[in-house]
Amino acid sequence: MSDEKNLHIAVIGSGGAAMAAALKAAERGARITLIERGTLGGTCVNIGCVPSKILIRAAHIAHLRRESPFDEGLSAHTPLVDRGPLLRQQQARVEELRDAKYERILHTHPAVTVLHGVARFADAHHLTIALNDGGEQTLHFDRAFIGTGARPAEPPVPGLANTPYLTSTGALSLASVPERLIVIGAGFVALELAQAFARLGSQVTVLARSRLLSSEDPSIGEAVEAAFRREGIEVLKETQASRVDYTHDEFALETNAGTLHADQLLVATGRTPNTEALNLEGIGVETACGAILVDEHLQTTVPGIYAAGDCTDQPEFVYVAAAGGSRAGINMTGGEATLDLSAMPGVMFTDPQVATVGLTEAEALKLGFNVETRTLGLENVPRALVNFDTHGFIKMVAERDSGRLLGVQAVAGEAGELIQTAVMALRAGMTVQAIGDELFPYLTMVEGLKLCAQTFTKDVKQLSCCAG
Repeated sequence: MSDEKNLHIAVIGSGGAAMAAALKAAERGARITLIERGTLGGTCVNIGCVPSKILIRAAHIAHLRRESPFDEGLSAHTPLVDRGPLLRQQQARVEELRDAKYERILHTHPAVTVLHGVARFADAHHLTIALNDGGEQTLHFDRAFIGTGARPAEPPVPGLANTPYLTSTGALSLASVPERLIVIGAGFVALELAQAFARLGSQVTVLARSRLLSSEDPSIGEAVEAAFRREGIEVLKETQASRVDYTHDEFALETNAGTLHADQLLVATGRTPNTEALNLEGIGVETACGAILVDEHLQTTVPGIYAAGDCTDQPEFVYVAAAGGSRAGINMTGGEATLDLSAMPGVMFTDPQVATVGLTEAEALKLGFNVETRTLGLENVPRALVNFDTHGFIKMVAERDSGRLLGVQAVAGEAGELIQTAVMALRAGMTVQAIGDELFPYLTMVEGLKLCAQTFTKDVKQLSCCAG
């Protein structure tokens, strides 16, 4: 617990980072005033992770009813997709989780006061709050935490701003499934939603400025592209829109691949930090392209003011935001905690899923490591064989001399479920030899990690089914 008594901490925002900071600081004896300008709960529960994964799951079920590897023995049929009931089901679960995990906790916590309004720093110890119900309030604080998140970015494409294009937020709340959908973007959000809408019945075209998932190992983008093409999703690489128009309920995109037409246009090209209204420059908080710069203790360039999550220069994952907020809560109340992102997992919930942790081969070489890699096709993983779905791979990057694991990249149906085992192995400094010697349950996808590790010293094709 902190030795500092009666600390008053202002928390701006109410998403994953802000909630974690507020609750941890309150647990350590601080008094919290939380300021939220919109809906409590932030991006993840309201317009991000939760509704998107519900949509993706529904689309996955629709896809399996239409087509599966077992269609010779199990009858398939094209399902009737009624978006209205699906949307109501989705939003009911969103509201349920928002109430249970955010609203109820905040409104019943004795150390937390919630204000609804827009906060702006007057100086390093005062906020001016324009209350949503009218009026203005000045708030003095001892420490402050910024967890204002980010919003979808709007690329500078001529004509785009004058059209009713969709962001991820709008796409998730669409009342009907568009007949033709163009997606600008080739990152996690763009590809998850592109496949989901294709599986619900849209004719989808993806525009990638370079290639799919350009920041990942090239083999990952190639595998996802192949999966998309198998499902009839058109992927246009090295393609950019030079102009967007909207007339007669139709989008027209002028591109270097010709003029494209669609009923809906989804733009998912990144996110912009919600920091411009805070007067950060006025009080000396440094930013880069709007993102708040924080140190290893989550403190900004102004002592006593902390930040975490998507409004900072940290990776945009809600679990990173929550971990950063929690550690900031400790540090604002006299503790000393750091956020170690050296073994940070990333998951994209397409089918197959993409999951990564640690260094890619290119990153390891750039850092000066002498590396050795192995890539195991899923046709060598018994779980994939019995699923009759062997598209994908598991790749391991290791230090050549020691065998120490440096990174894992996986494209598989359950890649998101296996990656945490790789995270723990990376944190523990395990070698590929040690991973290959571990006990893994048979007929699980995570057994693929063991098999991939064994390929550093063996030909796994010559092993019996569950050979150790």
